[in-house]
Amino acid sequence: MTNIVTQIADKVRPVGVSTNYGDPVEVGDQTLIPVSVGWFGFGGGGDDQNGGGGGGGATLPVGAYVRRPGKDLEFEPNLISLMVVSIPVIWVTGTVLRKLIRVLKK
Repeated sequence: MTNIVTQIADKVRPVGVSTNYGDPVEVGDQTLIPVSVGWFGFGGGGDDQNGGGGGGGATLPVGAYVRRPGKDLEFEPNLISLMVVSIPVIWVTGTVLRKLIRVLKK
């Protein structure tokens, strides 16, 4: 089982690096280069005869580099992804601050 996990790790590692920037796409007179954050994980274990394993991965499109005629390359964020990431962070921060203020008042 250990050899299989090591072989998978060696084959999957380059995939994570190459999927962060997509291939350039021509849209009219603009060039777009999509950018995403990707991660993966896997594990395995057990005896030689009765082993198990699993894994998973996710990717989040964070925006694109856009080249317009006569302008420099600019990064434009994906607002939906930004909201998906920031709303839970804001909620947790608000909850922690509310509880901290209650504790400090006592």
